[in-house]
Amino acid sequence: MSIIDKEREQEQARVDRLTSMIKQRIGYLRERTGGIHGEIVDIRRDFWEDVTVNFEDSAETAETYASMKQQAELLSERERSHRHMKEQLATLERLQASPYFGRIDLVEEGAPAGSEPDQIYLGVGSLLDESGEQYLIYDWRAPVSSLYYDYGPGPVVYKTPEGEVRGEMTLKRQFMIRGGVIKSMFDTGVTIGDELLQEVLGKGSDAAMKSIVATIQQEQNRIIRNDRAKLLIVQGAAGSGKTSAALQRVAYLLYRFRGTLSADQIVLFSPNPMFNSYISTVLPELGEKNMNQTTYLQYLEHRVGRDFEVEDPFVQMEYTLTATGEAGYETRMLGIQAKSSAAYMDLIDAYASRLGHRGLLFKSIMFRGRPLITASAIAEQFYQLDRGVTIPNRLRMLRTWLLKELTRLSKLERKKKWVMDAIELLDNEAYTIAYQELRRKNKFTEQSHDDYESEREFLAAGVVQERFKKLRSRVKRGLFLDMPGIYKALYEPGHVEGNPVGGPAGFTAGEWEAVQADTLGRLEQGLMPYEDATPYCYLKEKLEGFHTHTTVKYVFVDEAQDYSEFQYRYLRRIFPNSRMTLLGDFNQSIFAHSGTGEIFHTLNELFEPEETERITLLRSYRSTKQIVEFAARIIDGGERIEPFNRNGEEPTINRAERPGALPTLIADKLRELSASGFESVAVICKTAEESKILYAKLADQTQGIRLIEKETVTFEKGKVVIPAYLAKGVEFDAVVIADASARVYSRESERKLFYTACTRAMHELHLFHEGELTPFLDTRSGDFS
Repeated sequence: MSIIDKEREQEQARVDRLTSMIKQRIGYLRERTGGIHGEIVDIRRDFWEDVTVNFEDSAETAETYASMKQQAELLSERERSHRHMKEQLATLERLQASPYFGRIDLVEEGAPAGSEPDQIYLGVGSLLDESGEQYLIYDWRAPVSSLYYDYGPGPVVYKTPEGEVRGEMTLKRQFMIRGGVIKSMFDTGVTIGDELLQEVLGKGSDAAMKSIVATIQQEQNRIIRNDRAKLLIVQGAAGSGKTSAALQRVAYLLYRFRGTLSADQIVLFSPNPMFNSYISTVLPELGEKNMNQTTYLQYLEHRVGRDFEVEDPFVQMEYTLTATGEAGYETRMLGIQAKSSAAYMDLIDAYASRLGHRGLLFKSIMFRGRPLITASAIAEQFYQLDRGVTIPNRLRMLRTWLLKELTRLSKLERKKKWVMDAIELLDNEAYTIAYQELRRKNKFTEQSHDDYESEREFLAAGVVQERFKKLRSRVKRGLFLDMPGIYKALYEPGHVEGNPVGGPAGFTAGEWEAVQADTLGRLEQGLMPYEDATPYCYLKEKLEGFHTHTTVKYVFVDEAQDYSEFQYRYLRRIFPNSRMTLLGDFNQSIFAHSGTGEIFHTLNELFEPEETERITLLRSYRSTKQIVEFAARIIDGGERIEPFNRNGEEPTINRAERPGALPTLIADKLRELSASGFESVAVICKTAEESKILYAKLADQTQGIRLIEKETVTFEKGKVVIPAYLAKGVEFDAVVIADASARVYSRESERKLFYTACTRAMHELHLFHEGELTPFLDTRSGDFS
């Protein structure tokens, strides 16, 4: 038997021992959790039967309190034990089929000469021996595990809470264990995971993002374990593992700061609801609860409320891609650029400052069809307040005044005829309650006219108070401020703020007047353009006071290149205590506000320079070498992208010889790809409208094909038709570009969208076109023949 075979046999024997131990512990824990769950049910059911309740005197009351406290503490302790055992059980179940994926042998500095190295096995969770003192498996997030990702055999150093530990790694070994059986085992050097990663990527794309901690690369590990930077910017090529590293970073942080950081103190802004579904299984696989996931649009809609219907960013994207020939298109594009800038935040600041002296609009407080307190009276009261006080504080003072006014006016309202009519319609129960309440307050002595008046006044007060409840609630919520009117006023003809020319810097008076008219027209219809939603929320916060999320400690932004400078500055204001991790690829900047400047370069002002760190990932792992090299020639600087050495078929370019033949050609290709075993295939169109049209033509020819729209919230493998901008961040076994003709992709602003579509493919990429091919694939960019 060779040394390799003997070592494999020894390793398999260790796996067998551990899987047997894990199986026994799982059986024990399942029995124990079942028993404790039964105890919890019994305690809850019999809680009051087991508590002595007696409030006759202070001693009995104290005994009752002590009895309740004891029973509550027993229940709490049982629930804690049950929760802890469930967590242990979940970890063991994850380890059962694949206990670990790596091993490093380490001799620490200062160890006696000739000492045997410590054998450190790494998995997705920790496992202790029966004594509870020795680790049989180390969690991949433990400090010593960083050696596996950052070093090859030789001198090493890693950080622990107690300080740096130095030593020498004598062995680094990787495993692929499935069902308790070692499928592959090999010793490796500095490069982590090439062989294993090759095997993983060679398989089909799952319906959800894979969590493969065994294949974390050294540069990704720098992202995951970075706990120094307050602003961590990750610029990564398509398929470089940005999102995977971000999610594993969340898992690492929850492990590293367990006890002081919980999942609900982390927020991830993702590109769309479908993406949330795509990544939803990663953290549970790593043994952690999912953090708060939302889209930026969902957050804006929550803050805008019912004032306006906020335009979806993908609706804005459809407009920018399809309305190029429409009147007003250039004006809208100018507006998008202006309202996305930091300068526009300065303009909003100047407007808010002016509103402190004049121009703030209010809503009359209406009651029974008449103004109870007029808007002009509210404005007069507001501007009588000390102007040295901030607007939010003056609004709080105004709220107090309004509530007092409502109390005063409610007393006058009691004598109105409508109140008498309402009293007549009250049922007997209301009269009985009134009588009992007045008796309790000693208002009744003997039956008299005064008693009748007391009862009538009591009932009148109750009727008015009930009707005034809504008014008081609206005042408490600040709804007397006319935020829609205030924001519209910014775009009214002739309104100029902060710029003598007539608008934001760089605009002529005529250009800004056109933007004002275009914006105001949309707002008057109750529609808020997406580019206005953040300025509106910012102005709202400036006036009402910022709704800051001070308990959130980490904010993650995926597809970070799609956010504007204004949006980042707004996020910084509402998450003032958060560290931020931004992940994106400037080569996939597809929104109109992206412009030509890289947003990542403008973020340094959010934090101090020494608090900011930037990591660039140039190596692409998702796609084959052929697909990466093909896509890299589409964009400037693409030659810097390093393909992972995984070979596959060359991308194909297919021309339809006759008009209208594309759907049939695409359907034929889909059948061919299905026959090849690909389970996840995307037909990518430029826009949602093109996707709908093509889907209608393919549905009859292609069984099981689905249309992905912006409302789609679940990601499933299969054959799909999808717009390019919704496919961002998602990968497919094979991709078909529905129409790569010059008619569809020709404007320079569409180059990055086309690049994004091509980089979704893992194994095969096929482009179809009718007529002239897109200029993005001309000979200047390389040989695409």
